[in-house]
Amino acid sequence: MSARFTDLRDFVGHLEKHGRLRRVTVPVSRDLEIAEITDRVSKSPPERNVALLFERVEGFDMPVLVNAFGAQDRMAAALGVSQLDELGERVAKLLDLKLPGTFTERLAKLGTLFDLVKAGPKLVTGAPCQEMVETAKPSLAGLPALRCWPADGGRYITLPAVFTRDPRSGQRNVGMYRLQVFDDRTLGMHWQTHKGGAEHHRVAEEQLASPTRMPVAIALGGDPAMIYAASAPLPPGVDEVVFAGWLRGHGVELVRCVTNDLEVPAQAEIVLEGYVDPRERRREGPFGDHTGYYSLARDYPVFHLTAVTRRARPIYPATLVGRPPQEDYWLGKATERLFLPIIRLMLPEVVDVNMPAEGVFHNLVIVSIKKRYPGHARKVMTALWGMGLMMLAKTIVVVSDHVNVHDLSEVAWRATGNIDPRRDLIIIEGPMDDLDHAALRHRYGGKLGVDATEKSALDDVVQPWPDEITMTDEIRARVTRRWKEYGL
Repeated sequence: MSARFTDLRDFVGHLEKHGRLRRVTVPVSRDLEIAEITDRVSKSPPERNVALLFERVEGFDMPVLVNAFGAQDRMAAALGVSQLDELGERVAKLLDLKLPGTFTERLAKLGTLFDLVKAGPKLVTGAPCQEMVETAKPSLAGLPALRCWPADGGRYITLPAVFTRDPRSGQRNVGMYRLQVFDDRTLGMHWQTHKGGAEHHRVAEEQLASPTRMPVAIALGGDPAMIYAASAPLPPGVDEVVFAGWLRGHGVELVRCVTNDLEVPAQAEIVLEGYVDPRERRREGPFGDHTGYYSLARDYPVFHLTAVTRRARPIYPATLVGRPPQEDYWLGKATERLFLPIIRLMLPEVVDVNMPAEGVFHNLVIVSIKKRYPGHARKVMTALWGMGLMMLAKTIVVVSDHVNVHDLSEVAWRATGNIDPRRDLIIIEGPMDDLDHAALRHRYGGKLGVDATEKSALDDVVQPWPDEITMTDEIRARVTRRWKEYGL
């Protein structure tokens, strides 16, 4: 099923029609109050966990949309499927169809997956995001950017799609990075060192003897598939705009910016145009992050505003991060389901993967495998640590193929009962997430691999491995047939 939404307000209408959005019509403050309301709603039972449209934000005339993607059904609807697992099925079919040949040949062709005729962007003129254009005195003052947590360094734009181009190759990148509002004309550009925008920034620094301004555009809102694509850790060579076009079934409409040569989604609500000077840094943070802790204040590049373009009556999209579960968990869960077939392409023994909310993406990855030889679990761990941004995973737990990786109780039972710490734990050092406060040092620290598979003669165990307790099939079937007779 292709995504049906052309823009954010189309998605809002869908959510409201299906009872998955609530309009908050009383006055609320953008400073902490919206965040507290959203935090409570995002942690509510499913029937009360809804998207929120705050219609009367004190001091502003534009509504604020939060938690739009904050549940499985809303995330699936945003991407045009009924269940998130369908995303992986679509990718698997695409891999089989478009990537014939040997493993090595298929791996080399990952960037050619998409039919550019159908998924490629369409350049247009006269876009909704440019109904209103301000270039003489552009200002951020009209945006209801949120202050999310009490010790935050300021107010933040939290759901942007940040567009940049590689200064050398011209390749586009779209990323989602928090943006601290320093004043009416500047933002803190928190692109972390492992992300695409940061790589473009490094190229701009290194390529030129006298670095010049790097154009940047920030789109707020637009088609939900494009918003999601900005958050996805895509493999090198895969254009986020093309990826969004594949998700939605037809290409994303782009329009050229008015003060730089970048292209942005024509259906966006608001676009901030500007530049980053590669030589400039400013202290950004602290920020209450998805780890449940405040990430530390550090020096980051500075975005300078040259234009604000927007719809005549825009919706301001935002998200809240903090101790999970929050909306970002569901964005990450969509990525997990999408990338499972790509992991299987490189590691065919992998059965399933779970990155639970409690692990805040990079802290815990649970993998089930079809084990065939000694050290197989270790091979999978090390292969995953060498796979793109999976390198940031702090803990990888490997279980056997019959284990449900999404049942955390079962995983905990296996991971504690099936290991001898001297034999089954791996501790190595390597790159860590920018936000990992417990690492040995910033961006570098230890990693733990846990082999929680059952051991056998294959593993040269000293004592016999016991059989797992199970009832006979005959008795299970008999009790099932007679269950009502027992009066239980």
